[in-house]
Amino acid sequence: MMTTTTTISQHDFYGDEDSETSVSVSVIENMKEEYGLFVWPCSVILAEYVWQHRSRFHGSSVLELGAGTSLPGLVAAKVGANVILTDDATKPEVLDNMRRVCELNKLNCNVMGLTWGVWDAPIFDLRPNIILGADVLYDSSAFDDLFATVSFLLQNSPDAVFITTYHNRSFFFFFCKWASSNRVPDGKMGPQVRSTSRWLLVLAFPQGFCT
Repeated sequence: MMTTTTTISQHDFYGDEDSETSVSVSVIENMKEEYGLFVWPCSVILAEYVWQHRSRFHGSSVLELGAGTSLPGLVAAKVGANVILTDDATKPEVLDNMRRVCELNKLNCNVMGLTWGVWDAPIFDLRPNIILGADVLYDSSAFDDLFATVSFLLQNSPDAVFITTYHNRSFFFFFCKWASSNRVPDGKMGPQVRSTSRWLLVLAFPQGFCT
């Protein structure tokens, strides 16, 4: 029988003065073989992006896909966004942990089950300004369902943007699929923003950063 260890990790995001903590988020992690119950490096990167662009997130409607421990969404809520945290509806232990994390941080986020590629009634009412996804490209067998879900959400909210951090192990196939839909225009790509359009912003970091 596998033993589990529950810990609370603290993530600090700093303002202009390094000695001053501007935002602190506590996350309940359960160290077992369950993807959604501990903080992945890609989640930390995306949370830092949210913090660095906090003026953009303030007052926005934010939906995090595959949120798991929800660090990016929690930071968005801390900076004044209206946040919906979602994860696989068939994983109640992950959804319960998300609710506990919201209570721990005294944040009023909406937690809901959303399984990619499954068209339950709640998804039709979702109209976020910003869609977040940290390392949601880890499983190539889920690409089609993820692609369908994100595409639907973007069609439902024409001014929305999808922001994701990814591990280079998985992104190329997904990007080719996305580009084939003509949603990503040709153009120069910067060192951090690999592709941008009205619909899609993808953040990259060097191969091997997440291991």
